[in-house]
Amino acid sequence: MGATLYVCTTCKAGLPVPEGELPPGLRLYAALKRAGAPDGVRIVGVECLSACNTGCAVSLTKPGAWSYVYGRLTLDDVPAILEGAGKYAASADGIVPWRDRPTVFRKQSIARIPPHPPHEEAAE
Repeated sequence: MGATLYVCTTCKAGLPVPEGELPPGLRLYAALKRAGAPDGVRIVGVECLSACNTGCAVSLTKPGAWSYVYGRLTLDDVPAILEGAGKYAASADGIVPWRDRPTVFRKQSIARIPPHPPHEEAAE
């Protein structure tokens, strides 16, 4: 199963959004969709990743792998986000070597979440 790049579509990036304008998170989501997902990645818009003070935010996850939340992203970061998502999808465990990560993934990580254990191990 492939990786999912979740994009917070409601993110306001800590700024008021003038009436009639799209929130920055929705603009980021649209730009990522227009650019096209790398192999093994699907791009999904979600409402609120609860990273409001560090928006725009995205999350990368896949079964059995480490997951990540990244923030302070802009439209200028679209190529780097897609590059990083592709490398993440190609990794076995969600861990991309530090030097191979795009700068925004090295410097703008909000959280790293361990893989969810199988149900039989959850009771330990």
